[in-house]
Amino acid sequence: MRAVLAGLFCLSAATICAAGEGPQRIVVAGSGLTEIVHALGAGDRLVGVDTTSLFPARASVLPQIGYLRALSAEGILSLRPNLMLATEEAGPPTVLEQLRGAGLEVLRAREGFEFEAVAARIALVGSALGKESEAAALQAAFLSDIARVQSAIPAAGPKPRVLFLLAAGSAVPMVSGRDTGASAMIAAAGGINAVDAYRGYKPLTPEAFAMAAPDFVLTTEQSLAALGGREALLALPAFAILARSGRVRVLSYDAVYLLGFGPRTAHAMRDLAAEIYPAIRFPQLPHRPWLEAGF
Repeated sequence: MRAVLAGLFCLSAATICAAGEGPQRIVVAGSGLTEIVHALGAGDRLVGVDTTSLFPARASVLPQIGYLRALSAEGILSLRPNLMLATEEAGPPTVLEQLRGAGLEVLRAREGFEFEAVAARIALVGSALGKESEAAALQAAFLSDIARVQSAIPAAGPKPRVLFLLAAGSAVPMVSGRDTGASAMIAAAGGINAVDAYRGYKPLTPEAFAMAAPDFVLTTEQSLAALGGREALLALPAFAILARSGRVRVLSYDAVYLLGFGPRTAHAMRDLAAEIYPAIRFPQLPHRPWLEAGF
């Protein structure tokens, strides 16, 4: 297997790397990293992305290298890349070992939902692509936007309770506990995750929903579609009582926008904060090129 993979990579190394051009053919596993590459003005270097990389629009039409956690070495090497950018959750590990064994440079970015972690990923990608000055400007804009939103979030007083649901297909929706991207986004927007008794995700139950007593239910547009729409969500047994009382407020956003933790994070944070604090006028953030689907 190693010999086959090395053969697949040979043409790439000989024809691209020898020219001294640096990483001009890049594959990415991780939606946030894909957005960073585009925001740095290097989107034309991408030759493949994972299935989570749906933004911007031109990234979604690139050859796909598979799901983030189920990548294939043969498929990646067939694209003749000379750099792979990947998050820490990308894998499986054996595939990454095969890629490195075939001579492909694999650069992994540290996971983390903190704003500093996003800024660090921007710096990492900028350094790898020779875009240090662009990365410094992107970092500054990102952190400035975060600070503007944070300044408008109340520092004292009761915080809205937000319950995050994730659904796939017809399965019972899952509820986010601690240490998830959803929990981090809720906290960043000034809310409280209504469920903190466990880490990760667990199936939704009527009892758990009642105990959580959320002010808002947050989900993704993709989850709503998987469940059959907003009405289908409210028809779930766990929602029945509150749905009839009219107390349920459901908020939904595109999954990559809400949970991608890339350059658009400040804008997603502002949108969510404005929803859960309707009495506060949150500042409009400066227009950024990376907000456009076609950037």
